[in-house]
Amino acid sequence: MEAIDFEKSGGYVPVIVQEYGSGDVLMLAYMNREAWEKTVETGKACYWSRSRNQLWMKGETSGHYQVVREILIDCDGDALLLKVEQRGGGACHTGYWSCFYRTIRHGKVEVVGQKVFDPREVYGK
Repeated sequence: MEAIDFEKSGGYVPVIVQEYGSGDVLMLAYMNREAWEKTVETGKACYWSRSRNQLWMKGETSGHYQVVREILIDCDGDALLLKVEQRGGGACHTGYWSCFYRTIRHGKVEVVGQKVFDPREVYGK
């Protein structure tokens, strides 16, 4: 899609993922053109894993997949906002609903989210 500038940041665009119903910010991920095309084709969120250097269909291991309900492109065409229905457990591989489950208060990190699944049971780790 020509409205998305994958080349500006070396072939990737950052993707903010928001839960469609609640508005909760679930995670930040990255897409390359291949992940974008897979997302559009399947209607499920697919990302590029920079740590594993491979395509990553969200939920293929955990069953906690994301159904895409709306896609917004920023004014420069170099960032996306996906509004998704989070299915299964949470979005975070650590067991939380959102990857943003911590805050900083009085100079200290504090957990403010609640775990919704046990990652050892889901990933066997």
